[in-house]
Amino acid sequence: MTDKNRSQWDLGRFIETLSYFEVIPFLNWIQQLIQGSPKDNQAQPNGGRNVSLILVAGATGGVGKRVVRRLLEQGYNVRALVRDIDKARSILGNEVDLVVADITKPETLNSVVLANTQAVICCTAVRVQPVEGDTADRAKYYQGVKFYQPEIVGDTPENVEYQGVKNLVQAADKYLPQAGEKLIFDFTNPSVELKNVWGAVDDVVMGGVSASNIQLGENGAFFAGNVSTANSGGFASVRTKNFNPPFNLSGYQGVKLRVKGDGQRYKFFLRTDTAWDGVGYSYSFDTVANTWIDICIPFTDLTPVFRAKTVKDGAPIDSSKVASFQLMLSKFEYDGDLNPQFSPGGFTLQVESVKAYGGKTLPQFVLVSSAGVTRPGRPGINLEEEPPAVRLNDQLGGILTWKLKGEDSLRESGIPYTIVRPCALTEEPGHKELIFEQGDNIRGKISREDVAELCVQALQQQIACNVTFEVKEGENSANSINWYQLFSNLQTDK
Repeated sequence: MTDKNRSQWDLGRFIETLSYFEVIPFLNWIQQLIQGSPKDNQAQPNGGRNVSLILVAGATGGVGKRVVRRLLEQGYNVRALVRDIDKARSILGNEVDLVVADITKPETLNSVVLANTQAVICCTAVRVQPVEGDTADRAKYYQGVKFYQPEIVGDTPENVEYQGVKNLVQAADKYLPQAGEKLIFDFTNPSVELKNVWGAVDDVVMGGVSASNIQLGENGAFFAGNVSTANSGGFASVRTKNFNPPFNLSGYQGVKLRVKGDGQRYKFFLRTDTAWDGVGYSYSFDTVANTWIDICIPFTDLTPVFRAKTVKDGAPIDSSKVASFQLMLSKFEYDGDLNPQFSPGGFTLQVESVKAYGGKTLPQFVLVSSAGVTRPGRPGINLEEEPPAVRLNDQLGGILTWKLKGEDSLRESGIPYTIVRPCALTEEPGHKELIFEQGDNIRGKISREDVAELCVQALQQQIACNVTFEVKEGENSANSINWYQLFSNLQTDK
């Protein structure tokens, strides 16, 4: 092809692409010199923290604030459901995403509150305080109910312990991903990080003139542009920056895309190589014009490729270290074969979500209830031997009775759950051996610190699915706990 027949190549866009993906550090330095350094609060690509977002209800309470702290320490993203933003920020700090909602008002538990959420930990409870009042920091309350005459203030146990929990369960059932799936990208509720991590990689990098971009909004992501075969080009793509740490998807069978296309055949890439021009693992998929479809991509069906050529004897993908993702429209399939469903010109692929599928089922709703919920009215029970909450159940508005009904709403929902029934809560430092039992007969105490750790650990244990149990502390300290062994002794609920 003579120079006069070549289309105009855009050097500026070429440099912009290399700068965005930091391919050449010097170019990135020049760009920052001209445009200014990135803002400190600009989200950086972080695979480990992006995978699991946990919603904590009751996040400013005695157990809830400790749950939040432990989740953050273990690398989770955390969203706290609160009623007072300023109060919550002063308690929980700046690392937590705060959303204003009220479990007693179901209309507030919408898609925004549960967007991108993988699981819920519910630590809500009615407010109990001494009849004579309490200090601003609730010092009397935290001593324990056996040291004062209690009363309920604010919302009733029926509204909070039952109807509120039921409202949250119903919202979770509507918006949480299916069991065994993990949400990677929700393009209908794009975070700041998501908006900053995707960029165009078109054939301008090899002299072509195709152009594309990705636009994110409430209706999903739109990968759109124009593919030209001029200058021996013919592809457009969008790709993420490398995630550090990478995504560990080793517990899943593959990746599922929710897309609406234009009838053309696209490619999806995963990369474990952080090099700019390294091997990618590719899968081609056909779209149906103007129709939403799910594309399930088993890891075993991904083809190792380098510049549209298959890598002979290439190793299968290591799904434990997925560093980047890419979508592409190309005139080529592999090894010189043409894409049979390709047309040059304008194109649009709408993407709603990217999920990992085929994973083990883990608890998606952890509910902190209370030991003693089945004891009020139990035949033959000696109230003198029971903790105050059991003896005073009627006086406290049927608090335990309504907690049990809240538990029932979760058990009946079909959501994989763990229901924790702690004995009397204390402000002690914890780190005790824990005793799990079922049947609602044990008495004792347990630190709020240990209950919080238990809630977080339950999220990681497949064997903790669909169990209800009581827990108290033992006499001995415990430097480490075999959580699998503790949960393995429990029977699943009937």
